Amino acid sequence: MSKSVDLAFASLTEQSQLLDNGDLTSAALIDIYLDRIQTFDGELHSFIALYADEAREAAIAADDARKKGDRTGPLHGIPLALKDIIDMQDRVTTGGSRVWAERRPGKTATLAKRAIQAGMIVIGKTHTVEFAMGSFGTNQHMGHPKNPWDKNTHRAAGGSSSGSGVSVAAGLVSAAIGTDTGGSVRIPSSWCGLTGLKTTIGRISVNGVLPLASTLDTPGPMCRSVEDAALVFCALAGPDPMDRLTLRVPSAPDPFPTINHGVSGLTLGRIPDRELDLATDEVAAAYRESLAILARAGAEIVDFDPPESFTTMGTMVGEIISAEGHSFVGHLTDDPDAPVDNDVRPRINAGRDMSAGHYFGLLRRREELRLGFDRAMTGIDAFLTPTTADPALVVDEIDQTGTAAGFTRVVNLIDYCALTVPNGLTSLGLPTGLQIVARGYDESMALRIGQHWQSETDWHQKRPGAFSNS
Repeated sequence: MSKSVDLAFASLTEQSQLLDNGDLTSAALIDIYLDRIQTFDGELHSFIALYADEAREAAIAADDARKKGDRTGPLHGIPLALKDIIDMQDRVTTGGSRVWAERRPGKTATLAKRAIQAGMIVIGKTHTVEFAMGSFGTNQHMGHPKNPWDKNTHRAAGGSSSGSGVSVAAGLVSAAIGTDTGGSVRIPSSWCGLTGLKTTIGRISVNGVLPLASTLDTPGPMCRSVEDAALVFCALAGPDPMDRLTLRVPSAPDPFPTINHGVSGLTLGRIPDRELDLATDEVAAAYRESLAILARAGAEIVDFDPPESFTTMGTMVGEIISAEGHSFVGHLTDDPDAPVDNDVRPRINAGRDMSAGHYFGLLRRREELRLGFDRAMTGIDAFLTPTTADPALVVDEIDQTGTAAGFTRVVNLIDYCALTVPNGLTSLGLPTGLQIVARGYDESMALRIGQHWQSETDWHQKRPGAFSNS
């Protein structure tokens, strides 16, 4: 295997060390990724826009700064991709929609500014489901990114942050940012064999991020490892005067002092069999084996009984998203002549005729469930689920009236945080994911558990073979 391929799949920490040691330059790293994008992305369709010239210029500047001792931190000079709902000034942000094919925002999103301030280089924008409204990762008008874990069959990448998942999984960029309203960081991370962090609402500013449901929208990193996710989380989190919600939440703790404390002495919740029945046999088996591994590492595994079924809570999230999504883009989805994805239109328009009484009833019930979860979590540090019920689905076989978010939506509903980590491969060689759910604003706990998981296993080091041998 070539050195360039190894570098393409190296973790952020590994790339950072090579840059610091002088064994790698940012310019060389950018060129590796641009070459791989040119070679593979015609098939994978993960990027909607590349900023090649600007990225090369930024890499040269990063290398020059490093030589002068002006390193900004561990992410200095490392490439990043942004989901195409995150604004960059004067760069097109389509939101996955032909309607916005020429939309050029006048400002850069706060999270993008912070990534750049941390030294990261935005290499381009990645495909998304239209309006970020879908869990499968398909897009009728802009194209369906291809999951890199199946060379022969077009499988979905998961959504809505589909291009972000494919780009990292296929070794086309070091890391990417997605957004998660009901699972849109975690589902593509699970289906693409990545580590993805769903942050608590208000942790990372959504200023400059196209909204879907403001009650639930959360940005988060999609990376190769837990340590990578923690590095990007630290760079992006924090208060922002342009997003008032970030001013009302606890200060984001540094996860690194506790990230290697292991799981011995922690109490982790196991979901009931009635909920696990949603999953395929292979996904369920990987989940049970994950619990066994954590138990052998010293965690106490106890039964965790949620106050409502995941299916019911998922339906509530879907209704909230539809209602709030319609308030943002209903003028487009209501127009039969607008070029809107036929699978997305009915999801948004489901909120069109929702009564105010029903909507506010959902919000009241949401508060009741948040309190119910807090009570059920007494004495439990985190609860664990599969991330998705199925591995990546064949695009042509997807029932677009369904959802892949059966295990993920609940986390958004109750304002918790969650981390997904790879925990196996199916008989077809497709990744499965383990979801680690911690209380709101306790990202450090989720990262700590995930870090120990990855010290015990090597699933996060697996690569999709067809795109890792050039």
